[in-house]
Amino acid sequence: MLHPALRLQMLETRAKRRFGQNFLVDPGVVGRIVRVAGVRPGERALEIGPGLGILTEALLNAGAEVTAIELDRDLAEGIREALPRVRLIEGDAMRVDLGALLDGEGWRVAANLPYNVATPILMELLKVGAPRISTMALMFQREVANRLVATPEDDAFGALSVQVQARANVERALELPPQSFHPAPKVHSTVVRFELVVPDFGGVTEKHFDRVVRAGFAQRRKFVANSLTSAFLREDVDRALAGAGIVPTLRAERIDLPGWRRIAAGLSA
Repeated sequence: MLHPALRLQMLETRAKRRFGQNFLVDPGVVGRIVRVAGVRPGERALEIGPGLGILTEALLNAGAEVTAIELDRDLAEGIREALPRVRLIEGDAMRVDLGALLDGEGWRVAANLPYNVATPILMELLKVGAPRISTMALMFQREVANRLVATPEDDAFGALSVQVQARANVERALELPPQSFHPAPKVHSTVVRFELVVPDFGGVTEKHFDRVVRAGFAQRRKFVANSLTSAFLREDVDRALAGAGIVPTLRAERIDLPGWRRIAAGLSA
């Protein structure tokens, strides 16, 4: 496999900071990402930001039918020439209708996401949800990954933890140092595995559940009862917490996912 620097040289381009481009160097890591995603022959896989096609090629070699979304025109042209079997969508993943693109069921997703848009893209994929998406292996900055997998015992536990874990079973899969990329970023990276599930929002709508969670974590230093009053009436908050069996003087980061489901249900009554 050619080093990314040589591939870029052949394309007469370079990594573009505005796109957050850091290309994987280690082929062993690429193979592990494919295995984490659970890709098997004949399955359909989505890659966001294929870049130089290193992970794309590994997905094809695993027998997947690959759809890729690439924003960089130069790199998209390189994918077309080198990997013509790929169904390539040239454009911004945040503007692509992923719900329309991922038809049917059982899609696998694997991506080395640009750090600046990793969380918004993750949430869009989770909105598509199961059963259309089965599993995902996505790259994040280590600090973001810590929030994704955190539990109420962890300082990193927050609104993002609750919202993601309501939609998927999440686990840390791989830890990567800066030297795994070209150019090397200034941060460490983590591949996170998501096994998507049919969401359980406690019997309320997705929009309402997310609103409750965001309000609860809006002011982390306050008691949850006080934080929730930023979006809901105090009497409704008190009633919901009592019905959920949550002590009003708890802080949001000490309430687990089932607790947030109960609170959301109480605030919809």
